[in-house]
Amino acid sequence: MRFLLIVALVCVACIARAATAPVVGLDVTGVIGPATAEYVERGLARAQRENAQLVVLRLDTPGGLDTSMRAIVQAILASPIPVVGFVAPSGARAASAGTFILYACHVAAMAPGTNLGAASPVSIGFPGAPGAPAPNEGSDKGKDESKRLPDDVHERKAMQDAAAYIRSLAQLRGRNADWGEKAVTEAASLSASEAKAQNVVDLIATDNADLLRQLDGRKVKVAGGERTLATGGAAITVFPPDWHFAALSVIANPTVAMILMLLGVYGLIFEFGHPGFVFPGVLGAVSLLLGLYALHLLPVNYAGLALMALGIAFMIAEVFVPAFGSLGLGGVAAFVIGAMMLVDTDVPGYGIPTSLIVVLALVTVAFVVTVVRLAVAARRRPVVTGLRSMIGANGEMLEDATDNGWASIDGVVWRVRVETPLAKGRRIRVIGMKGNVPIVAHGEGAA
Repeated sequence: MRFLLIVALVCVACIARAATAPVVGLDVTGVIGPATAEYVERGLARAQRENAQLVVLRLDTPGGLDTSMRAIVQAILASPIPVVGFVAPSGARAASAGTFILYACHVAAMAPGTNLGAASPVSIGFPGAPGAPAPNEGSDKGKDESKRLPDDVHERKAMQDAAAYIRSLAQLRGRNADWGEKAVTEAASLSASEAKAQNVVDLIATDNADLLRQLDGRKVKVAGGERTLATGGAAITVFPPDWHFAALSVIANPTVAMILMLLGVYGLIFEFGHPGFVFPGVLGAVSLLLGLYALHLLPVNYAGLALMALGIAFMIAEVFVPAFGSLGLGGVAAFVIGAMMLVDTDVPGYGIPTSLIVVLALVTVAFVVTVVRLAVAARRRPVVTGLRSMIGANGEMLEDATDNGWASIDGVVWRVRVETPLAKGRRIRVIGMKGNVPIVAHGEGAA
């Protein structure tokens, strides 16, 4: 009897603890990039540390980078805490990469007036889309036009890879795999009600409270086993993006990354050309490292990066080598082409405007030519420190001298050697040094 009482108390305690376990909310809005992936990963880790019973991942995104999307999907699949993907509020969408993330979630939900789909890789055209590849020549007219794949082998591989990926996620979660593949190959889209009817999502909820009410008592399979949700009356505690997310969102922008990298190059060039300023070198080194770190997070074409570096090198060489502008023009061309090739994706929000590339190329030319010319001119100027800096200085004889005598040079009294006899009060000019003794001559006749 006592044993049964203990078991009952333990069960009651477990139920009470499950009922009070927190529900964590994460908001994924806008274009999905490296900062978004890190935010979701950190949010899932924090939810696990706080023993949350559920994570609600609210989605409103047009898509984003494939690498970032896959990082989020892997984090969701490995999570021991159930993750509910919720496309909300009304008017939101989970397009492209958002569709993959929704398919990966343990439970998929949508608010009325939302949509998902259009999951084709954005760098690949599809029939019926602007700029799509032309249909395969010579194909049978009876074939389904919508099933045709791009002609380019790399595009076909990317399309088939994405289709297989979303099909595997659909099979894992028991959702409509055929429509998932259609969303990739044909850029199909569905409204919330259509998605529910076709077994693409599990629930339609008007808001967070309605979502938690429908989830209450639901059994969900996660990485650590099966969990029963107790969300009745629970509230969602949203983990807002922190400063780390904000900073990474800024520097992981391709435009900002390229500007940071160029600022780093400018700072180092200025420091090497004018040693001793220190601050330009420090600022340049920090900016260059931040720029390279940002490029590391982005799908960068390293051939484009190499062309940009080669272009800057050509511009610098033009100052030293009399190439009649060929090195300079070649450097500008290499820089512009490299910048246009730098980011290897067509995802909206991750392109570098052509106008900005042209402006940066002109600024780079002006900076390099100006700074390097100043550095060269500074190195060619006469020495202004030490005894040899006295050559060319003017003064006045303090006594008559035929060989040696005393003179005032720039306000300082020196023992001098004379080339020809000089009278007291005669204006003189230093024409050389013999050891520590200035050699002087008539001021009017000095060379």
